[in-house]
Amino acid sequence: MSSAQPSPGARPDLGLVWLRRDLRLHDHTALQQALQACRRVQLVFVLDTGILEPLLRQGIRGDRRVLFLHRTLHELDLELRALGGALWVLHGRPAQVLPRLARQLEAQAVFTHRDYEPEAVRRDAEVAGELAACGVDFQSWDDQVLMPPQSLHTGQGRPYRVFTPYKKAWLARLRARGGELLRERDCPLGPQCLLPASADMPPIPGLDRLGFDQPVDLPPQVEPGSRGARHAWRTFQPRLRDYAAQRDVPALQATSGLSVHLRFGTLSVRELLRHAWPLLEQGDAGAESWVSELIWREFYAQVLYHHPQVAQGRCLRPEYEAIAWDEAPGLLQAWCAGRTGYPLVDAAMRELLRSGRMHNRLRMVTGSFLCKDLGLDWRLGEAHFARWLLDFDLASNNGGWQWVSSSGCDAQPWFRIFNPVEQSRRFDPDGSYIRSQLPELARLDARWIHAPWLAPSQQLGEAGVRLGEEYPLPVVDHAQARRRTLQRYAVVRGDLPAPAQHDLFDA
Repeated sequence: MSSAQPSPGARPDLGLVWLRRDLRLHDHTALQQALQACRRVQLVFVLDTGILEPLLRQGIRGDRRVLFLHRTLHELDLELRALGGALWVLHGRPAQVLPRLARQLEAQAVFTHRDYEPEAVRRDAEVAGELAACGVDFQSWDDQVLMPPQSLHTGQGRPYRVFTPYKKAWLARLRARGGELLRERDCPLGPQCLLPASADMPPIPGLDRLGFDQPVDLPPQVEPGSRGARHAWRTFQPRLRDYAAQRDVPALQATSGLSVHLRFGTLSVRELLRHAWPLLEQGDAGAESWVSELIWREFYAQVLYHHPQVAQGRCLRPEYEAIAWDEAPGLLQAWCAGRTGYPLVDAAMRELLRSGRMHNRLRMVTGSFLCKDLGLDWRLGEAHFARWLLDFDLASNNGGWQWVSSSGCDAQPWFRIFNPVEQSRRFDPDGSYIRSQLPELARLDARWIHAPWLAPSQQLGEAGVRLGEEYPLPVVDHAQARRRTLQRYAVVRGDLPAPAQHDLFDA
């Protein structure tokens, strides 16, 4: 069936709204544009084999992100059916299946949101070309971030490489254009504008049909879909004012829990900022700190967009390619499994494996430990997080790892080396978080739980802790590792002397 083209100036009869990282029906730019341009719309999602098949080739049969996505698609379909439509879910390569569906439904246009990852840019160009070949218009809109990567530049017209001036420019742009940028994108849906479900619409493929057997489940704190996003958002709002004071304490429920929802777009970043922005302008410290985290997300997105080579494992700062990392598979295995002998590191790594979640402070601590205590290549950690993080985002993950290894934009200075024991004492002072993840240390007194190898044998015996058996001895000595790291980074540090001490980092 060929695609029927409207006459010049005529309103298209049907537009497809291609969902990707925007799995919601509210405050949605592409859906709003489609509703304004077309008489009817059909929402479609593609289970992209280019994303799923690499997981299956690695032998991954249970992935929490796939599960979150699958449940969210079912929720979206139910929402649309209640409104008189349905979600059309395809499985295959977007450049093949989308043009085929457009021809089948006689759609005249496809509306979607821009994705700034290098592979996504390539994919969208391919899809646009295939659609154009069959006479279907392709329209993409910015929505994933508030400030698109192309929108902010330095005074010299270059992309930002340092966060603080980027943040100042970001805030200045929002103050100047806040009403326009934060305005909700209305999406009135109903039977009059939705294409009804048809008999030839396939059901959403089951996980087993996709090759996944679901041996994992979502953590209880994570509810998929827009309903889950709204619940997490409502729960966090009363805690927003305390965010700055409590955000670094992993034992507290102080963070928003919204990173996975921002990753899949089950709510709009505009909605979050419409609430937080007035508080920030009133001088609220919690709102300022939290909005700063949202700006970091956008900063890393523009870094990836302007420097796509980092997605191929290249250091943003090329001189850091000269660093010689150790080859130590046993140490890597200990780090991945949470068996390093450093309780805060191990607790964070085990929570990641059990739930797909990791507190932001602990991402910095575990990342620094891999690179600057174990002497292992940051790319090994980046790949491990990419495998397990429920909220995995390429730009933020790469940016965070290049920050902690000192090789990227606005990076942690090469001489800043987190001391895992001091970090533990400061941010988990009574050991509550450690106990929640390491039951073998649960009876150990707070004085010793951060460094069990320093505990007297009597204390260990009373707590039932046998070092080297139930819980490992430290795999490295931090003081010695710090000295080795300063030597390792000598190839990039130039004439800058390394300070002897630096607060929590190398205390």
